[in-house]
Amino acid sequence: MAGLLLAPLLAACGAAGPGDDAPSAGSVGAAPAATSWAPAPRRAQGLRVLAESGPRGFALHTRSGAKTFLPGINLGSSTPGHQPGEVQHIDAATYRGWFAQMHALHIRVVRSYTLHPPAFYDELARFNRAHPSSPLYLVQGVYLPLEDYNQPGRTLYTRAIDTAFTRELRQVSDAVHGDLVRPAVPGAAGGTYRTDVSPWVASWIVGVEWDPVGVAQTDRAMKRAAYRPGRYFAAPRGATATERWIARHMDQLATAEAKRGVSVPIAAANWPTADPLRHPTEPLASEDAVSVDAMHLLPTRAWPGGTFASFHAYPYYPDFQRSEKGLDATRWEGEPDRYAGYLRSLQRHFASRMPLVVSEFGVPSSIGSAHDGTRGRDQGSHSEQEAMAMDASMLRMMRSLKLAGGFVFSWEDEWFKRTWNTMEHTDPERRQLWHDPLTNEQWFGVVATDTEQVPDAAAELVPTDGEVEYVHVWGDHSFVHLEVTGRERTPTRLALDADVVPGPERADYRLRLDREADTAQVQVRKALDPIRLDTPGVPYRPDADAEWHDYALITNRSLQGRPAEFDQVGRLVRGSWDPEDPDYDSMATWTVDDAHRTVKVRLPWSMLGLADPSARLALGEGSPAERVTIDGIDLSLDVDGTPAQLDFTWPTWTRVGYTTRLKAGTDGLAEAYRDLAP
Repeated sequence: MAGLLLAPLLAACGAAGPGDDAPSAGSVGAAPAATSWAPAPRRAQGLRVLAESGPRGFALHTRSGAKTFLPGINLGSSTPGHQPGEVQHIDAATYRGWFAQMHALHIRVVRSYTLHPPAFYDELARFNRAHPSSPLYLVQGVYLPLEDYNQPGRTLYTRAIDTAFTRELRQVSDAVHGDLVRPAVPGAAGGTYRTDVSPWVASWIVGVEWDPVGVAQTDRAMKRAAYRPGRYFAAPRGATATERWIARHMDQLATAEAKRGVSVPIAAANWPTADPLRHPTEPLASEDAVSVDAMHLLPTRAWPGGTFASFHAYPYYPDFQRSEKGLDATRWEGEPDRYAGYLRSLQRHFASRMPLVVSEFGVPSSIGSAHDGTRGRDQGSHSEQEAMAMDASMLRMMRSLKLAGGFVFSWEDEWFKRTWNTMEHTDPERRQLWHDPLTNEQWFGVVATDTEQVPDAAAELVPTDGEVEYVHVWGDHSFVHLEVTGRERTPTRLALDADVVPGPERADYRLRLDREADTAQVQVRKALDPIRLDTPGVPYRPDADAEWHDYALITNRSLQGRPAEFDQVGRLVRGSWDPEDPDYDSMATWTVDDAHRTVKVRLPWSMLGLADPSARLALGEGSPAERVTIDGIDLSLDVDGTPAQLDFTWPTWTRVGYTTRLKAGTDGLAEAYRDLAP
């Protein structure tokens, strides 16, 4: 391995100058005069080098000098109503709109995890030619087409897995250079790629978040597999079988790019589960069982683009961040910050060879949460303003730590996503048809995807006497809305019983709202409590034997003597959920409109036990839970002593309606992008 050496980082040069198309003033604030981000590639080893990365850091060569920090955004491959494998449905107009919005937010780099349809590359080139001094650079990903290397008897070296990745690497390289024709097949983009976007490719990130079971199987079974170092990338002595496999495929991509005459950094995806550090306080053995070390995936002298360590690193998982000794020695914004401490420990590990890029991070603006995080950065239960402020702060933190980049996850909310503490409550085949407020993974976007009312999903009641003048119930693709108007005054106390699944019980879920006490609580009948599905612990919560349970999500199972942790999502939040309201709070689920004598409540479908409202599929009893197709929900109300009854039903659906908008608080994130990439 004597030939292994990271390419030296060339000194930055070039006169700074104003961009010819600096973003204008708008809803996210006016930008100062910007320096030019026009590409200014160098020549090295006979190759065109737009960017390079090594011991001295990262450098993207532009006309105004080297840009050493990439503040970016991750772009997924789905829109509401679609699974990610249906990427082919995204059209040119959608990409055109996205790129314009990114530009207005001062975003300089977009990361794609996989190959998009030709329209993505056509529109990216069109946009960049129209904005030569402030183009949108691309970090292109290459996903593993077959991910079953963690199944019994299989490894990364399994022929089908190995050859599929080799083919994908070469084809994505061809597509980026505008030289590919391949059919679109389920799960992958295709078409005729004739647009060369390589002048704006800042780097590549290949592979996946490596599964610990699959890595362990590969390392054991293929420990003595033959290995020959590549011309451009090689694994040194002592590398694991997994690392040798990744290095070989990084070399395949570099070979394809070198044939096109270009070299930029190539990195492998990774995450804390497979980081090279030891975490003795981690309570889950699987989260510290294997290592995939970028220090064993090294470029040779022939590859001037170099490499970097790429990590999907979030501030709330794994658990070692909350307890590991020494992480709180790093401070941010005047406080000890364990997330910053973890990033610094990673950075120190790689510093002698390469910089660190946090290629995925963020917090979601969901009502539900799945884990407690550092300094309140939980995996959910954040308003939009809180989530955007946290993302902006973490992006600035990464620059302050002298990392080479930070990529916010993600551009737009993704309805198809699942998370561990709600996935057993829902139908995995149809998650993309509704937007579950309790599934945090669906709410990471900078762009909100607001649901529209489901057609014909409404019921009303107009009593002729009593305290209640009008009751209106209706549904959108996230919530069931209940609006109760008093005859003479605004209701003070409201009790709602919801009979969802067939059986002798007259209520399966219930709401108790008291306006004077300023409280509203949702409860679930013991036999239907979904927490029973998410943990093997018995009893699974302190009040497990009570007939009614306050609706909650479990956010951490009981581990190594530590008590289980819960998110009390059934404790409803009072406020306005109108995005046009200056006091808008995306966490709000009940409000009072005294001008119209009305109390309004919105309950997530999942908080009423729907596993799939689009098919009227409810979560039944048992473990695993029975799935029950229902006709509707019987609602019994008591409003200040006046009873009311109505049936709420709705049609099934296979198409969704939605609108998009920038989330509240995005102006602060845009300011961070602007400051970090002027």
